[in-house]
Amino acid sequence: MAEDPSTWPTGRLFSHVARGLEREWNAHLDAWDLNHASLPVLLALLAGDHSQRELAAASGVTQQTMSRILERLERLGYVSRGSDAQDARRRAVHLTDAGRTAALAAARPEVGDRIAHDALTPAQVAQLREILLAMVQAEGDGQ
Repeated sequence: MAEDPSTWPTGRLFSHVARGLEREWNAHLDAWDLNHASLPVLLALLAGDHSQRELAAASGVTQQTMSRILERLERLGYVSRGSDAQDARRRAVHLTDAGRTAALAAARPEVGDRIAHDALTPAQVAQLREILLAMVQAEGDGQ
């Protein structure tokens, strides 16, 4: 017999919901062969070229992890790497046209909202957002 979720600790409830949302979100991103780690990189590059170091810092990952993410995006044709036009010593990551198209299509906010809000009323969504924002701000993350 299945365990009653109403008896679960709050942390377990968060973890269960987060895993479910991540599965659904990753299934959505599969259409572009993206994942939860690669989409934020493409979104950062919509604003312009960045170095691998800048992208790693913005994503909160090591440069080694960012290198793997960029290698995958490069194989997909979503980014290219080369010399920076302003500083030849610096290697810049550039978003290709295919990467721009994928980023804009995959990141449509209504998709994420639909996934997150399917089981909630608009009032519950507003309350959930307020609670989540308070938790993010208390954590000091804000990103």
